[in-house]
Amino acid sequence: MGWPVEQIRQALAAHLPGFRVEVLAQLDSTNTELMRRARNGQMEPVLLVAEQQTAGRGRLGRQWFSGEGTSVGAISSLTFSLGLPLAPRDWSGLSLAVGLSVVQSLHPDLRLKWPNDVWWHGRKLAGILIETASLGENRYAVVGIGVNIKPRASAGLATPAAWLQELLPAVDASQALLRIAAPLLQTIKTFEQLGFAPFQARFAERDALRGLGVALSDGRVGVAQGVDGAGALRLHTAQGPQKITSAEVSVRPVSPPSLAAL
Repeated sequence: MGWPVEQIRQALAAHLPGFRVEVLAQLDSTNTELMRRARNGQMEPVLLVAEQQTAGRGRLGRQWFSGEGTSVGAISSLTFSLGLPLAPRDWSGLSLAVGLSVVQSLHPDLRLKWPNDVWWHGRKLAGILIETASLGENRYAVVGIGVNIKPRASAGLATPAAWLQELLPAVDASQALLRIAAPLLQTIKTFEQLGFAPFQARFAERDALRGLGVALSDGRVGVAQGVDGAGALRLHTAQGPQKITSAEVSVRPVSPPSLAAL
């Protein structure tokens, strides 16, 4: 079975006419390619899939490895980017809304780790990278998503990755994309109109960090207390409540002894 390109295109066009769907055998990165196109003036709505990425990127400059398969059913990772003109009043919380859409489309047991990871039992199953390009007064958003479909090498990872076929053995990369694509676009268009606030309560239901001790890459520690209406992480620390908004800060759970001073 190949990629259901026409079925996905029709589902996307129902929410935004003119959408194009492309599947390429190999790319350096779907995000990088759509950013290149946008900077060259190509700002049409498109969903771009790479069966293999040779230089996939995650948040904070991390690599996202995408294994090669000989058929759609053998592909180990779903890697794609959705690009479209976007003009929300406030961009805060977009990655959280995107993550929420992904988990709701895939499985009720999946959880969200602020700000952009999909977790299953404390292991990363999917990641999100959002970038924007400006051309005059127009702004183009590129929403990149990588989902582990099959087991992947765990060398160099602090925690082995999760993969979708642990939960849904019969779902391959093409079927996962079919589940994700149209609800994702609908979520992005809703976010453009209303911001993150309408998603806050549903995010709380999937929040993997709420109530846990966490350590930030800038040295702060505290207890995660959910997110506010703009998607900021609320943190209780020894210095009092704080809100974390920076995209340059990473967060990891820590054991209670690290919070002795709170």
